[in-house]
This record gives sequence, C-alpha cells and structure tokens, in this order.
Amino acid sequence: MDINYELYKVFYQVAKSLSFSEAADTLFISQSAVSQSIKTLEKRLNQILFIRSTKRVALTKEGELLLKHIEPAINLIIRGENQLCADPKSGVQLRIGASDTICRYYLVPYLNHFHLKYPNIHIKVTNGTSLQCATLLERNEVDVIVTNSPNPALNNMMEIIPVKEFRDIFIANREAFPLHDHPITLEELQKHPILMLEKKSTTSIYLHNLFLENSLDLVPAIELSSNDLLIDLAKIGLGIAFIPDFCVKELENLTVINTTQEIPSRMLVAAYNKDIPLSDTARFFIDSLTSTNL
Repeated sequence: MDINYELYKVFYQVAKSLSFSEAADTLFISQSAVSQSIKTLEKRLNQILFIRSTKRVALTKEGELLLKHIEPAINLIIRGENQLCADPKSGVQLRIGASDTICRYYLVPYLNHFHLKYPNIHIKVTNGTSLQCATLLERNEVDVIVTNSPNPALNNMMEIIPVKEFRDIFIANREAFPLHDHPITLEELQKHPILMLEKKSTTSIYLHNLFLENSLDLVPAIELSSNDLLIDLAKIGLGIAFIPDFCVKELENLTVINTTQEIPSRMLVAAYNKDIPLSDTARFFIDSLTSTNL
C-alpha cells in the first residue's frame, strides 16, 4: 500500500495532540488541510482513525494501533534528521531514559564521566518508571535506558546488558521498630506498616510477587512515587520501607531489618533497540556502565 508519508505525519500530530487545530499550528498548514489529510488516510486504509465531536477528538482502537507503529517510525526519522543536520561544533544528542532513583543514586558519576569525555554532546535525560522507560525505548524517544530487571516491559527487540547487581532491603527507625537483632519472617513483617513504591513500579511488582510466592497478601500502609520520601518516612518512624540497597549511603538512625526468607538479588540493566545502530557516544556510555575502572 503506497501512502504518502505526509499523511502519516499529519496523523501523528493529531494523534499526539488530539486536536486538529494544534496539529495545524505545529505543521504550519490550515486546519482544513489537516482534516482533509486525515479523511484521505482513513479512506486509503479503509479505517476510521478518530472519533470527532464538537467537544473533543479521540482515537479509535484502529487509530491507537496505528499510532503504536507510527510513533517509533516518526521518532526514528527525527533522530536521523537531527544527527545528519547537527552542527559538528555542538555535537549530537545522547537521550537516556531512567527513573529518578537510578539517576540520583547510580548514574550521576557515569553522566559526569561521559560529559568530561564528550563536553559538546548534549545529554537529555527523561525520567520515568522502569516500565515507562521501556516504552520510551520502544517508541524510539530515547537511545538508551537504564532500568531495573526483571522488567516485564523489556522485550526481544531490545539488547539488554547487565550493569549492576543489587539487593532490596527493608529499613526502619531503630527505636520505632527494634527488629534488628534477629531475622523475622515475611509473615511477621506483614504485621508492621510497610512503606513502598506505587504499584506501577517494577520494585512494587517485585515485592508483591515475593509475598504471593509465600502465600501472603501484601497490603502496604503507604505507597509513594519516590524512594527518597520512603527513606524520609522510615527515618521518622512511620513504617518499614522497602528500597534498593544502593539508595542508602549512610544508615544514620535507620537499621536494616533482615528476613528469614532470602530476597533474591536484582539487576540494573542498560538496553537499546537492536534494530537501530548505536552511535559511538551511546556505545561509550553503555561501556562505561560495565567498566570497573570508573
């Protein structure tokens, strides 16, 4: 089927903004031209892509399916154009996806190392959960992601490289929860308020599965989107926080609570799209993550 790329470009802008007028402004064409392009595309595909009403525009199921395939292609074209048109003096861009936690507690020295090596390369870091970062990579919105593993959003289109093994730990205020002198069972732990990340995180999925494997139903007292906040709440004695061990540099008034059930280690991994050649700078960044000399 021979369909003009311009029609797909118009479709992408309308699908992203859900507005014919915003798409027209972005593309510097008239709203009627946008509307006509969408009608032409729908006719050639023999599918209705948008539900139009006086108040809003929404994608149909067919439109959502098309967007899922069009978005990575559009981003890949934009990436190629940017690399071709980049000013050699200013360098190109390295786009990284990672969670706030991974950025703060793991990536900072590697970003510094990269910047010292390539001071003219612009580093763009997009924050999101590990699940969201995998989606960013699938859509070609980033070049490399650093994420927790296991991660159900990683797929066989991605090259996955282990970079760091870590363990998750339970931490608490020593006075509020004097449980540090002996290991306790998960069942005993369940009797205390558990502080953990929201369900949309891989860490939350991991802990829920760990409890289910032991025939226990985990009901957290508090769910947050930040490990930093979990640590702060644990410090003031609001509960027992579940966090990756690399987030705690100094325990201060916190203590680690050990469990009788071993908590298996996890991995930080770097991932990139197998079908898209890595730039030399992206390869350098990934290689630095696996280097023991940094």
